[in-house]
Amino acid sequence: MLEPKTLQSRFNTAVHYAEYVALAKPNERAGWDSFAARVHLTPAQVALAKSFARRINVLVISGTWCGDCVQQCPILAAIAATHPANASDPHAPGIDLRFIERDAHLDFADHFQICGGRRVPVAIFMNEDFDFVSLLGDKTLARLRRQAATALGANCPLPGAPVPTDEVAAVTTCWLDEFERVALLLRLSAKLRQRHGD
Repeated sequence: MLEPKTLQSRFNTAVHYAEYVALAKPNERAGWDSFAARVHLTPAQVALAKSFARRINVLVISGTWCGDCVQQCPILAAIAATHPANASDPHAPGIDLRFIERDAHLDFADHFQICGGRRVPVAIFMNEDFDFVSLLGDKTLARLRRQAATALGANCPLPGAPVPTDEVAAVTTCWLDEFERVALLLRLSAKLRQRHGD
């Protein structure tokens, strides 16, 4: 795994969600905006994300051209927006979510291949010191289940087919589960508990 200083250096060159989506070509941008409008967290999900007691730094390797990114990165942005990190205090609780374009950072992306390929999106979760904590990428379990059911079953949707509302909700839950898992790992970290006195 890459050293924290390498992860931090790449994180510092990455951009926030709005800046990232602005990099999309006009024909790509419509998909991002349309899908973002479909992402809704429940009040319980918002309360959960706001309860995270540690800073979570998340670097997403993405592609503005990628359908899986269009259908997952807005979910990450919605989760992060519930509990934004304080830019002036790197140890304060919150979520700092940033994005890099895979094809412009192949040297970095190659360290995070999944199943031998340069998959996107890949979310790298780090603590406040930029120690690696977790990685979730390509697709969540809910998305893989739906894809397997359609691709391996009797019905195979056309490329670009609409994503059902229940799938959007299930994928949102999967991503939030991973954020919560990371949050609990950080909350229980002996190093961080000593630092924060809790």
